[in-house]
Amino acid sequence: MEAFYRNLIKKLYPPRPQESHKGDFGKLLVIGGSIRYSGSPALVALAAYRAGVDLVTVAAPKRAADIIAGFSPDIITYPLDYHYLNNHHLHHVMDLAADVDAVVVGNGAERIRETKSFIINFLKKIDKPCVIDADAIHAVAENPDIIRPNFVITPHQHEFFVLTGTKMEGKSPEEKMEIVRKSSERLNATMLLKGHVDVISDGKQTAINKTGNAFMTKGGTGDALAGICGALLARGAKPFDAACAAAYINGQAGEMASKKFGEGVLAYDMTWEIPNVISSATKG
Repeated sequence: MEAFYRNLIKKLYPPRPQESHKGDFGKLLVIGGSIRYSGSPALVALAAYRAGVDLVTVAAPKRAADIIAGFSPDIITYPLDYHYLNNHHLHHVMDLAADVDAVVVGNGAERIRETKSFIINFLKKIDKPCVIDADAIHAVAENPDIIRPNFVITPHQHEFFVLTGTKMEGKSPEEKMEIVRKSSERLNATMLLKGHVDVISDGKQTAINKTGNAFMTKGGTGDALAGICGALLARGAKPFDAACAAAYINGQAGEMASKKFGEGVLAYDMTWEIPNVISSATKG
């Protein structure tokens, strides 16, 4: 499997033409955040930049957007009124989405009724590739008909249960692969089940990823994965390829960062290792 992932990353990161311009390697919109959570969408944005996307805009409630703007001058923020995402924001966010190549939605958004309604209505209207993560998974679980083939859904085991009604605890890797494959086929989308061994399927192809380690239990590691996947979609990768490569890159970045920081490793530390993973794979 190692050769599969390294070859895939080489394919997704070919040498850049000398006459490249801003935006040629993708523009990504991140929608999330709330009065309580600002770090989640920030980590999505930072990981996406480190994975090679050209521009990232974060649309978030004002408190979260203002904090995120302080993480890095590279992150473009669009502050929204109110403490939580709601349908009042729909036309603003649709305008932002019209000018990007892909979207990541759900990180730090919380699960209140108004926010879930906004997410559902946004996804009904959007035609861009989307990463559906975190709280957005709870929203689409209530309205699975809005799921489309250009979506990548990235649940951990509990979110997978919320979405599909199937518990993964105690299942063998082979059983998990078949369950994820069938669920992806039924939902007609790519699914990346996060765990000790990641399972990725679009209903036709199925892969596993074994990178990562036990230090990646810190909050934010899944946000980094969503950012990498969003960056790859924005750069033009197919959903299954983007999900596979993102799982591998994120896990390897976690391994590299934990060698330096051990128990103290943070998701933020992982974002610095993303370019090293990509460089190693493309040069090897």
